[in-house]
Amino acid sequence: MLKISVDDRELQANMSRLADRDINVAATWALNDTAADVLKHVQDRMGEVFDRPTRFTKNAFTIRGARPSNLEAEVIERPTVGKRHYLKVQEFGGQRGQTGLEGLLDARLAYTGIIAAAVPAGGAKLDAHGNWSTGERNQALSAVQAQRDTTSNTTKVARKRNKRRAGFFVPREGSKLSPGIWKRNPDGSIAKVLHFTRYMPTYDKRLGFFDGAEEVFRDRLPGHLRRTFAKMVERRASPD
Repeated sequence: MLKISVDDRELQANMSRLADRDINVAATWALNDTAADVLKHVQDRMGEVFDRPTRFTKNAFTIRGARPSNLEAEVIERPTVGKRHYLKVQEFGGQRGQTGLEGLLDARLAYTGIIAAAVPAGGAKLDAHGNWSTGERNQALSAVQAQRDTTSNTTKVARKRNKRRAGFFVPREGSKLSPGIWKRNPDGSIAKVLHFTRYMPTYDKRLGFFDGAEEVFRDRLPGHLRRTFAKMVERRASPD
């Protein structure tokens, strides 16, 4: 448990002038403002730890606010994050779970090998965050008949109609090409866009998203308490 004492005569004087309910409300404001500071610190840490983190990554945490009846504020994972969110592995180490793309390929792709994980290759188009671009990913999945909605898969007629468009394929068993999805350009050249691996990536412990969070809490809470108690005293002193 984290305990913080505030040696501040002005704050103590303000507290003595307020009712218990007012004290709890002012403390609630201070705790929630401090939690917001901690959340920003955690998100900023992600920016240092990761290269161009996505909005999904930075929004993995949220605040469970304090209330006058419960003077405790928390920075927690969003309920939608789920047990397999990769940030858990990045923070605590270990083997990550299978992504949605990997599960889709494993279930839908006509491939005899093992697909434990899939990683963008050197020929893949990347978005601003360094991830495989959605447009090329969808084109590739359609071409190799691996879309969840089978009506989105590319047909033979469509391939003949768009001969100038790059095509995608998975090498047959025994091919000299390494396992994965390859792109065939209109000029006949090929480039690999996605690696298939037999093993899940394993991460070392830990990247330290919460490093310094306790220091932020200790540093910011006393100032927020002084401000919110002064605000409550001013409110009670104002004429109705």
